[in-house]
Amino acid sequence: MIIHDGHVHTPFCPHGSKDQLDCYIQKAIELNIKGITFTEHAPLPLDFVDPVPEKDSAMTWENLTPYIQGIQQLKEKYKGEITILLGLEVDFIEGYEEQTRKILNEVGPYLDDAILSVHFLKHNNRYFCLDYSPEMFKTMISVFGSVEAIYDAYFTTVQKSIDANLGTYKPKRIGHISLVKKFQQKFPTTKSYDTVFSQLLDSIKEKEMALDYNSAGVVKPLCGEPYPPESVIKGALERKIPLIYGSDAHSVKGLSQGIEKLYSGATLSVPEPLS
Repeated sequence: MIIHDGHVHTPFCPHGSKDQLDCYIQKAIELNIKGITFTEHAPLPLDFVDPVPEKDSAMTWENLTPYIQGIQQLKEKYKGEITILLGLEVDFIEGYEEQTRKILNEVGPYLDDAILSVHFLKHNNRYFCLDYSPEMFKTMISVFGSVEAIYDAYFTTVQKSIDANLGTYKPKRIGHISLVKKFQQKFPTTKSYDTVFSQLLDSIKEKEMALDYNSAGVVKPLCGEPYPPESVIKGALERKIPLIYGSDAHSVKGLSQGIEKLYSGATLSVPEPLS
């Protein structure tokens, strides 16, 4: 049984479904989930150009206040039935640390929970969304030079996100730490990243952060495993790093997706308050 789903999107997500907030809660109650964190993609820095064709990677600034108000109303409506946390999934974008800190200072007082994720990789002065599509990943291979170069850039950026000074309201949880493997069946690598994962886990432990145990990768046809895979989860358990389950649902039917592939020995935690 999933105690808390700590990574759920909403109709405010421009690349997701328009399933209504109440429907998510009703489905979670049906699944006997005791708590849920809505973690919509935080608006991107105003001077950052979204590299995806539809410019729909994140919630718009105009929708930020309605989103906050909508979740606050939901918390009141379902009080006593299910725990609802107001959160955001915040993008760590190399070179935009100061802007991100300002965003967090603005919205942080309203948040109960948050995730810090890496979706965008920088190459020279150009940014790419590494999980957008196989086609964009293929383009990245030609730009970065190899699949391994993309992996190296991704893990280096994740390390920077862990180390970054993003202020008082910096998210306490690192999101889908192996997202770079989303298209691994089409673009495989034979290089082992065990040492890299070990170093990242050591840093997460040192910073007293938690880890997103994200089941969305299981249902991605070119991935086929959770973010992160079992070997990394075992390393997190050895270090006593809190694991927060996340469906990363972008629709009601996505709640609890892929949970059958999670490591059966994992002990899942409930998010701690952000502030």
